[in-house]
Amino acid sequence: MSDTAGMPAGPDRPDPDGTPPEPPATYGPGAGSSPTGAGIARRRRRWLRWTAMGAAGLVLVAGGAGWAVYNKLDGNITEDTDAAAELARYEKERPTPLVHDAQNILLIGSDTRSGRGNKKYGRDKGTERSDTTILLHLAADRQSATAVSIPRDVMVDIPSCRKSDGSRTRAQFAQFNWAFQFGGTACTIRTVEKMTKIRVDHHMVVDFAGFKDMVNAVDGVQVCLKAPINDSDAHLKLPAGRHTLNGEQALGYVRARKSIGNGSDTDRMDRQQQFLAALVNKVQSNDVLLNPAKLYPVLDAATSSLTTDPALASLRGLYELVRGMRNIPTEQVQFLTVPRRSYVYDANRDELVEPAAEELFTRLRTDAPLQVTRKEPETAPVDEQAEEYDDSADHDDSESDEKPDDPSHTPSPAPTFRGNTAAGTTCE
Repeated sequence: MSDTAGMPAGPDRPDPDGTPPEPPATYGPGAGSSPTGAGIARRRRRWLRWTAMGAAGLVLVAGGAGWAVYNKLDGNITEDTDAAAELARYEKERPTPLVHDAQNILLIGSDTRSGRGNKKYGRDKGTERSDTTILLHLAADRQSATAVSIPRDVMVDIPSCRKSDGSRTRAQFAQFNWAFQFGGTACTIRTVEKMTKIRVDHHMVVDFAGFKDMVNAVDGVQVCLKAPINDSDAHLKLPAGRHTLNGEQALGYVRARKSIGNGSDTDRMDRQQQFLAALVNKVQSNDVLLNPAKLYPVLDAATSSLTTDPALASLRGLYELVRGMRNIPTEQVQFLTVPRRSYVYDANRDELVEPAAEELFTRLRTDAPLQVTRKEPETAPVDEQAEEYDDSADHDDSESDEKPDDPSHTPSPAPTFRGNTAAGTTCE
């Protein structure tokens, strides 16, 4: 009798405890397939492993693509370090912010003919001036935004500014857009702050090409023309009626001067404000800020055309700014021009109207409310609000006992200025 106690059990041998041997295993079609629970579990684990690896790959690809998009948009923005360094030299003379969380952004449209697609708008003489300048005030509670156009021909005190070659200009009384030609963004900001006593927190500079790209990115902006336009200088020819302007047409529309309206720069600024209001209205009504597919081309166009201060020269910085603005009601997005009239010594130049201009600046400094209307306010006409021009008064450097910059000073009631809102731009 053979001893089987030390031998392993198998299909042809009983277990030591006498259990009958198992019958030989049978296999179904397909080599290696097994009907046992262990085999099914192994296949399930293998499938889950490959699924997880595939999902991880997709996440990496998507994450990589997202990071690539972020880097592209982030890298589009040009950082204006020169302006930041120049402003730092004059920090002690700059106004102090009075209201926490309120922000003032200076938007500058440059008339440079250099760069992509800009040469056809005229000769580049090696200099550039601010074609459009808007001071955008965002209320601390982000429930309103006020965009104030500063006429390029208004006569102001321009401080001594550093030129691109390192030399300095003399302080002088001259038309506003010379500041940008003299000393670029820093000189413009210092001039605005000297005129308004408002601290400029951020700035953005955009050229002709950037403006066109922005309009094209939102598939055009609708305007209503009461009369036909035929302006060869602006490269624009349109019949009267309703039109959705593309980027090229929009640029001609906001730049045209002699062929539309009364030919004045004031009329052009009104048209620019109405166009920007229509642009804001379209962005909000089409949910561009909430739709990534719509938002990307807008961001790409915007970032590619911007030169900003270091704090805004990143996608994160711009996002924080836009996020605070996206919930502002369109009726609280207001556009107006600083009160001005023809300069007493030159009808081709402007001067500020007082006390209306100072009242506006005080409102913005103290984050106090104001109202706009398309018609002239029912108060005294602009010219009647101004005192007789006094050259010595305009250049009086003596300090007043009054403290208009005092944060506790809150003017009341809210004054009304001529302008319009983003809600009132639909075609009638």
